[in-house]
Amino acid sequence: MVSEVDSDFGFAFNDSNFSDRVLRIEIVRDVVEDDDEVVEKRDCEGECTSIADWARHRKRRREDIKKDNVADEVMQRGEEILSSHMPDTEDGDTYENQDEEAVAMVEEIPSSPGETPDPPGEDAIEENEFCNMDCGIQVKTIHISSPILAAKSPFFYKLFSNGMRESEERHVTLRIQASEEVALMDLLNFMYSNTFSTETPSSLLDVLMAANKFQVASCMRYCSQMLCGFPMTCESALLYLDLPSSVMMADAVQPLTDAAKNFLAVRYKDITKFQEEVLNLPLAGIEAVLSSDDLQVSSEDVVYDFLLKWTRIHYPRIEERREILTTQLARLIRFPHMTCRKLKKTLTCNDFDPDYASKVVLDALFFKAEIPHRQRFLASEETNTAHCRFVERAYKYRPVKVLEFESPHPQCVVYLDLKKEECDHLFPSGQVYSQAFHLGGQGFFLSAHCNMDQQSSFYCFGLFLGMQEKGSVSFSVDYEFSARSKPTEEFLSKYKGNYTFTGGKAVGYRNLFGVSWSQFIADESVYFIDGVLYLKAELTIKL
Repeated sequence: MVSEVDSDFGFAFNDSNFSDRVLRIEIVRDVVEDDDEVVEKRDCEGECTSIADWARHRKRRREDIKKDNVADEVMQRGEEILSSHMPDTEDGDTYENQDEEAVAMVEEIPSSPGETPDPPGEDAIEENEFCNMDCGIQVKTIHISSPILAAKSPFFYKLFSNGMRESEERHVTLRIQASEEVALMDLLNFMYSNTFSTETPSSLLDVLMAANKFQVASCMRYCSQMLCGFPMTCESALLYLDLPSSVMMADAVQPLTDAAKNFLAVRYKDITKFQEEVLNLPLAGIEAVLSSDDLQVSSEDVVYDFLLKWTRIHYPRIEERREILTTQLARLIRFPHMTCRKLKKTLTCNDFDPDYASKVVLDALFFKAEIPHRQRFLASEETNTAHCRFVERAYKYRPVKVLEFESPHPQCVVYLDLKKEECDHLFPSGQVYSQAFHLGGQGFFLSAHCNMDQQSSFYCFGLFLGMQEKGSVSFSVDYEFSARSKPTEEFLSKYKGNYTFTGGKAVGYRNLFGVSWSQFIADESVYFIDGVLYLKAELTIKL
């Protein structure tokens, strides 16, 4: 393949002095159905003044292409049409999986045996447009340089170098839809000059589609960069994620699709706040939102419940729902970070295939049983993957590991791990809560705070134990707070005591480590082990 050339050859565009071939562009008028009438679609590009217009027009074009393909298939089965002067030399290996296949033909100049055909007169070349009213085809001819086009496009490179007689012909014919005309001319101009005058998002999208069709990666990259410069909206983000798969998979377009996914993930970071909007998102949108590590939810249980609600709305048939969950959507749920109670419900949920549910629950339980170091290792291996099962999100309620004992007294040991960056975000008055855990039939939680030390008037790190239930419930609990610290990395007791809870109250220490916040953060080697603060709370009920 000839390497890509960055020089500006704009001066040679459509100039016979610098061209070795003539490109004949057959433009077939677009036809759309409107209220049971078949009408000719003229000046489509002029109507697409916004992303919304482009999307609507694109949808109609896809439907029309499907109808045309069906009609062509019927015609090919019914009769064989031959053309003596314009054979179709489309090569199926030239391009793959294109949304609309590029049709390339060569035109032979009839001649007497033994005679060399004369090239068309200058008048024929200068006459750039004419209409064939019988077949509804408009034709344009322009001068092209095969080395320049071949250097930018594998499509043209193969067309001009396939070793067949047609590759040596001076006249080459392309057939396009009328709605593609402006985009193709912009594309050809770009292949010469590496730029074009198109500035609107809808026009750039048209050129992007044409560049994909004719495999001009440099133009796809240029259009993608230009589109990234426009303000992103929900409408445009969803449109970029709904482009044909051949476009979506191109490396040149990846920054655009990544920007669209990031926009939706940031906008709908709190899915409970925008619940109705998120429930109405299409499949590509819900995947972008629920794939985010920064999703702000109380726990992974919320993601599980939300996704089931979305699938029940968009896939009311149980067979379709099971299929989409198993093949595409269930991987958005990070089962290892769900609570055991919700995992138990997953096993009996009718929305999941029973075998699939058993597998994901078993994998989640195995992960929960791993030691913390092994859990962090598994999570780190998924950092650069599309879907992360083991990576924790920015949960409002931090996951905890709980050990429960029944005798000699009801007791539980609770482990809460906080990353260094999570502690940084607490300053100056933030707080983070753990997921609920249970002891003696009552729900409790831990909360870490950055607050002001009442005696010394400086910021410090505090840890508290609270009870969920409100009302007249009374519980007397022995508690002890501990933290791991270097050099021994053992849990060292910080505070212990006894407290009688009356629903909704909490007990704890405003300055767990007895140092200022700045010292707590600065002495990372003392309080953090591999960037993690390890906290432990032991609770015992004396009956």
